[in-house]
Formats: sequence, structure tokens, C-alpha cells
Amino acid sequence: MVYQPREDSHLLQEEIRKLAKDKSVLDLGSGSGIQARTAVVAGAKSVLASDINQEAVNHLISLGLYTIRSDLFSNIAGQFDLIIFNPPYLPEDRREDKQSSLTTSGGKRGDELTIKFLKEAKEHLTENGIILLIVSSLTPKDKIFWTLHRQDFSKTVLSSKKLAFEELEVWKIMKNL
Repeated sequence: MVYQPREDSHLLQEEIRKLAKDKSVLDLGSGSGIQARTAVVAGAKSVLASDINQEAVNHLISLGLYTIRSDLFSNIAGQFDLIIFNPPYLPEDRREDKQSSLTTSGGKRGDELTIKFLKEAKEHLTENGIILLIVSSLTPKDKIFWTLHRQDFSKTVLSSKKLAFEELEVWKIMKNL
């Protein structure tokens, strides 16, 4: 199952259009490829798409995107000016089937995958690099804030969108210099 673009994808896409030009870009959890393709169109100097799901990897390759299979940064080498991540962020729902859960659940609380990403991202970010991250109001943020602090990151909310059941935000995260 490949995650199909929804409100979160489109909100993130708008920020990529503004920030990807002349950047080396990593799109983690690329899914349908919407963010990687947007970075290409926006004039990124290079784009690497990555996903843990082999079906998504095959789809991304069929789109002509340079793609590798990776569980977060497990197979990623090098540093990037812009790292894009629209993670699964919902709390675990035991009624959901395992395949669907891979595209929606960020762990038991919903924040575990985002926290793991933030702990690994720093070494793959150039000195003035930027992380664009989608965060939902349905995801607890206390441990995410703690992780940002521990990793010496600062964050700014670039945009947000209220939906009937949640509010989405695009966070711009950078190393504190």
C-alpha cells in the first residue's frame, strides 16, 4: 500500500516549492513521490527519494526518481540541504490492519517514528540545512520537543491547516549554530 497524497501532503508541498531550489534534497518516506517530484520541479540540484515499503520504492522508480529502500536513514549516506519527512503520525489503532498501519501509525503514542527520525537526522543535515516535518495535533508533542532540545534543533511553524478532526503544521527545523 502506497500512501496517497492528502491534506498533509499538499500543505508540505507548498513549503517545498518555496525552499527546494538549488538544494540537495532527501525525501524520506516518499510514498507516492509527491514531495520528491515537487522538489525536482522547484529546481532542486539533486533529489533522493526513499521509502521502507518496496511497493512504494517500485512506484518511485517508475516515476524516474532516484530511489533507494531504507528504514529512515539505515541506507542513507551523505548530507542534504533539505530533508523532507511526512511521517505516519497517528497513535496506534489495533483495529487497523498491519499494511495500512505502516502508512498511518507513528507508533503506540504516534510520536515514536518522528522522535527516531529527529535523533538520526542531524548527521545527514548540512550545516545550514533544513528539515521540513509534518506534525499533527493528534500526536503528543512533549517528547518531540524534548528531542528537538536534546538534538540542539530549533523549530519554526511555517504553515498550518485546520481540519475537522485535527490541525496540521509544517515545521522548519534547523541546527542551532
